[in-house]
Amino acid sequence: MKILGIIPARYNSSRFPGKPLANILGKSMIRRVYEQASKAILTDLVVATDDSRIFDHVSEFGGKVMMTSDQHNSGTDRCAEVLADKQYNDFEAVINIQGDEPFILPEQINEVAELFQDPEIVIGTLVKKIDEASVLANPNIPKVVIEKFSGKALYFSRQQIPYCDPSMIKKFMEEGLFLKHIGIYGYRAIILPQLTHMAAGNLEVAEKLEQLRWLEGGFPIHTRKTVHENIAVDVPDDISRIVELYGQGS
Repeated sequence: MKILGIIPARYNSSRFPGKPLANILGKSMIRRVYEQASKAILTDLVVATDDSRIFDHVSEFGGKVMMTSDQHNSGTDRCAEVLADKQYNDFEAVINIQGDEPFILPEQINEVAELFQDPEIVIGTLVKKIDEASVLANPNIPKVVIEKFSGKALYFSRQQIPYCDPSMIKKFMEEGLFLKHIGIYGYRAIILPQLTHMAAGNLEVAEKLEQLRWLEGGFPIHTRKTVHENIAVDVPDDISRIVELYGQGS
């Protein structure tokens, strides 16, 4: 199977302008993501950006990069533009790799890629068991409930799902009932253009979670449980956490 890895990277982040070019232990964030993703089982890998500074930087370190529109509202839209290029006409799946996780594990990318060995799966993503009660109350960490046997997502929310009496949280957490969403997506190439032409529904507007547009529109999202997790850089202060965790040897 021919799988294309795409790393969307825009310069004008409201909370951290120029984030892809931020220096993390001697390398830019986008370079670290690219080098980690290069170790995964991908047929090809490309950075999709709307900024000449990022384009030039990726070219300088030898990465593959494509200029895309500055009008995209999401990484999914940017991925669809790349896939539409004629050089990728025969690719069967796309993996949207977060550009703000400088130490993403190639194993995670592989876990998503392996989902597409099942011809019935059109969208895939990762989930992880929640081990801390504080995560359940954190609206910045999306939660998910899934079908027991198929792994298909039933719903994503910024709130705790499922609700239970507070006295039962510890028990259900130990049993693996609570899951958080790990934000890496894979799409079957044939359906990606359809996803980008869908209008946001009420669920997405309410929760501000793009994947709810797809569920509400009838596209099943299959999940795979992972034991891996990454630290994302959302604001400049997050870089100090990364440096502390990974140290100068990385």
